Amino acid sequence: MQGSDFIEPAAPAARHSRQVVVRWRDHAVTIGGGAPVRVQSMTNTDTADAIGTAIQVKELAAAGSELVRITVNTPEAAAAVPYIREQLDRMGLHVPLVGDFHYNGHRLLAEHPACAEALSKYRINPGNVGKGDKHDRQFGQMVEIAARLDKAVRIGVNWGSLDQELLAQMMDENGRRAAPHPPQQVMYRAIITSAIESARFAESVGLPAERIVLSCKMSGVQDLVSVYRALARRCDYALHLGLTEAGMGTKGTVASTAALALLLEEGIGDTIRVSLTPQPGEARTQEVVVAREILQSLGLRAFNPSVTACPGCGRTTSTTFQDLAKQIDDFLRAQMPIWIERYPGVETLKVAVMGCIVNGPGESKHADIGISLPGTGEAPAAPVFIDGERALTLRGAAIATEFQALVETYIERRFGPGAA
Repeated sequence: MQGSDFIEPAAPAARHSRQVVVRWRDHAVTIGGGAPVRVQSMTNTDTADAIGTAIQVKELAAAGSELVRITVNTPEAAAAVPYIREQLDRMGLHVPLVGDFHYNGHRLLAEHPACAEALSKYRINPGNVGKGDKHDRQFGQMVEIAARLDKAVRIGVNWGSLDQELLAQMMDENGRRAAPHPPQQVMYRAIITSAIESARFAESVGLPAERIVLSCKMSGVQDLVSVYRALARRCDYALHLGLTEAGMGTKGTVASTAALALLLEEGIGDTIRVSLTPQPGEARTQEVVVAREILQSLGLRAFNPSVTACPGCGRTTSTTFQDLAKQIDDFLRAQMPIWIERYPGVETLKVAVMGCIVNGPGESKHADIGISLPGTGEAPAAPVFIDGERALTLRGAAIATEFQALVETYIERRFGPGAA
């Protein structure tokens, strides 16, 4: 292959954003400034229920959420925040808590200083801090408290609650233009203007830029991409990404993935949340699972060993490879809380569970450890490949158990204390 024909490996672009450190006591989560893209989530419990909220925070953190946001909307919720923090500390769980404030945050932070102290970060929506002359005063009160307590702030603009006075002003100005911009463009500009001007105002009242994260959430994929591309060009603040009101199930997962992957591939975004509506009976933690899968699929972070498995076809009428793939995937995920401490680097492990001879041996060779199960009509033998070489062949009814044991042995040898 000639040099001019060389194909560069795909890799996300780099964006230089300011670094924001979110702390709780000695535990720190760094956002932006070259740090890994962080995963966030939010509880859906009544925050006044301190025990119930602490339990859900623990579940979200255990699933991999590095910051957890909780609603602080009433005096009762604000009063419960220190007790939530206390419960988490007793469990040895130091995940930073983010307070989500709308309408009355200036009063709640001022009247409940223990709440203000227990939170590591405040989320402030510029569209919901008051109208007219109250806007700057009440926004400023919240920012001043954050600055005094050395808390980070996310200035979170949402197109569903955009500052209507700002939008009306910009619409009027646009209407006086000789060639007015389309209304959608004016809305985009209003969202970006709200975020950046709010950040600059926060700096003017004492909050360092290194304590500010911006977000401009939309519910349409193309809208979100357009706004964040423009926002990233106009500032160097750390950026939080999320498709708001993404929906539930497949729709919410696909829409969030499409939007976030496009932006992350361009180097835009320092922290993400996947805002899924849980399906009946579904755990809140599913949004964390999806967020981590997005980052791992893009090669931005590694959280769990990956399992490559074929989709199945007429050659694989048996469900054996499907059962084994799920069994191995479930097994790896269940063991990760233990393995991540015992086997550094195990999250980069690649396992292949394939269903027939067409791609089975090839994919298994590309994995660290892989198995090619027999397809319909093939000899009842399952070759196992380790580090690209055919190591042995499994036969009989205990293939799944034997392969799982081989995976454990491989992990111990490669990532264990005695590994080179």
